[in-house]
Amino acid sequence: MHTTIANPKTNFLLGASLDVLHQESKEWLDTIEFWLDEMKFFDKLLKNQPEGDEHKLTIREMLEHVEGIHVDFFRQLQEDVRQHERMLAMVEKNVPGASDEEYRVNHRRLKSRMDHLDKDFKSYKKVVFKFALD
Repeated sequence: MHTTIANPKTNFLLGASLDVLHQESKEWLDTIEFWLDEMKFFDKLLKNQPEGDEHKLTIREMLEHVEGIHVDFFRQLQEDVRQHERMLAMVEKNVPGASDEEYRVNHRRLKSRMDHLDKDFKSYKKVVFKFALD
């Protein structure tokens, strides 16, 4: 049986004020921008690797492909967070149909995606650095 341990920060934040959630969303956008900058670095790192045997070339091509997938995920997540911020503006202006609860549910989903991508990206970075150092 697989048990997930709840992050106490998550429970705290979901009951937090909209300003606190807005701040977290802004932090996510900064994090995504940083990830995109890191991907540019990894792209140069991979492209500057000396030509090696066929196996090393295959690994480099695979890493470059995964890099492209990460960039797509990051850009989509970035757009989703921006949309989330637009949703917050509607909630704060009391626009009919805009729901505080829906905003918080959406925030929870985005937080989960950010956490998942952060973990996945850390693993990817380890693989790239191992490849570059071999």
